[in-house]
Amino acid sequence: MLPNRALVAGFACAIAGLVVPTITGHAQQSAAAITCTNPASGASWQIRIDYGKATVDAFPAKISRTEISWFDREEQGNYTLDRKSGDLTATIASSTGGYFRRSRCELEKPQ
Repeated sequence: MLPNRALVAGFACAIAGLVVPTITGHAQQSAAAITCTNPASGASWQIRIDYGKATVDAFPAKISRTEISWFDREEQGNYTLDRKSGDLTATIASSTGGYFRRSRCELEKPQ
């Protein structure tokens, strides 16, 4: 009897895990290209977020409900994107102590 209960409970949890994100509207597409802009210079560029692979521009990323963070090996910078405001902060290390760069990204509107 106990193995059957465990099996039924396991199936129930699996189904709930698939249904709840859809009901709450937090289902996420697999990838998105987002445009970011430097407010001082007006320069803009795109970052590509792959939610399924948990990467940003092919770099491993930590993706939570509130932010996305990653390390860019090419620029040697740590990036943090606030998923609510679109604020992007880059922390760049250097021999003189490092510096911050702040930008704003146009996040996709929830559908």
